[in-house]
Amino acid sequence: MAAALAPPHATSAGHHLDFDMIVVGAGIIGSCTAHAAATRGARVLLLERFDLLHGRGSSHGDSRIIRDAYAKARYVPMVRLARRLWADAESESGYRVLTPAPHLSFGPRSNASLLAALENAGGAEEVDLSRRWGGAIRVPDGYLTSVSERGGGVLSATKAVAMFQALAAKKGAAVRDNAEVVAIEMGPGGGGVVVRTSGGEVFRGAKCVVTVGPWASKLLKSVAGVDLPMQPLHTLHLYWRVKPGRERDLTAEAGFPTFSCCGGEPPVYGTPSLELPGLIKISCDGGPPCDPDSRDWVAGDKEITERVARWIEEAMPGHVEAAGGPVIRQSCICSMTPDADFVIDFLGGEFGEDVVVGAGFSGHGFKMGPAVGTFLAEMAIDGKANTAAEAGVELGHYKINRFDGNPMGNGANNNH
Repeated sequence: MAAALAPPHATSAGHHLDFDMIVVGAGIIGSCTAHAAATRGARVLLLERFDLLHGRGSSHGDSRIIRDAYAKARYVPMVRLARRLWADAESESGYRVLTPAPHLSFGPRSNASLLAALENAGGAEEVDLSRRWGGAIRVPDGYLTSVSERGGGVLSATKAVAMFQALAAKKGAAVRDNAEVVAIEMGPGGGGVVVRTSGGEVFRGAKCVVTVGPWASKLLKSVAGVDLPMQPLHTLHLYWRVKPGRERDLTAEAGFPTFSCCGGEPPVYGTPSLELPGLIKISCDGGPPCDPDSRDWVAGDKEITERVARWIEEAMPGHVEAAGGPVIRQSCICSMTPDADFVIDFLGGEFGEDVVVGAGFSGHGFKMGPAVGTFLAEMAIDGKANTAAEAGVELGHYKINRFDGNPMGNGANNNH
């Protein structure tokens, strides 16, 4: 998918620029940013280091959960904005990437994060799991079990990225894959930004947005000497066989929910049987640290699969087969910040507001893609994100410098 490169135009300083904005990294965040910028009339170049829709980063695969049951209240208006923007993009493209589903949250009644998430979701109702979904999920005595019926669902990940890339290209954005960015420099005389690739191509833009997922720390360090405290983790998406005769019980069509269990560490989550008939996705957060350029692709598999298998045997023994392990394992990378909050900020330094960074989405950023992409595009074009302010999203939480002299960032406040 490659649109013709736009003709150059001149800045006020007389330098010729190829684009108004160059977006580096074409995962969900970069693709949404390119679409948002092109929608606003900007001449956009979206660069991807690997093939489009590759499986080496954080945006591929069959499913991601969208929910508004968030322990940190600051994410609730962001996810609700994103939910509206997902619907807008589906309407614009003419095909569906989001399957609505209720969201089930459960865990010990003493779990502070669970209680906060249910309070922030609003409208979540406590349910008796023995009477819902054929009793598919069992929980220990004393667990709080609550369902939010609104705003949740399952996103088809790779299809969603493709949708936003196609919409961006339709609006005139140029999309280039196999274009690894190795340098971002200030333009001559301060006129825009120069982006160089490993293939020797040079692109000039008024602004640049960096959305390279688990490669963000390396690129920002080499480009600007910025130390972004972000640790890539090797994670797994696991698919297990549904027991014979139970296949329909666990489907989205039957109303089975997405779910998250806060009982134990790391938390277990799942989606209804949807993309792979007869299989259900059940996995857990986290995984071992990894280098995105030198992964062994199996690190932590045994520990993660055994943890999830034990959970299935305790919580869903009548509906899901845990013996023999998962049928399918899909590798992914989760880019964790110390406080599990995003980075949405200007790069600063010599780049000032000419380079904007979206990074550190910590395993829960995919669902926010259309909202974050809008914020990043507006920051680059206008110097501020009016849509964030209008939606009640306070971007001050997501600044890079929150880690200066404070290794835990927002986590130091222990706030929800």
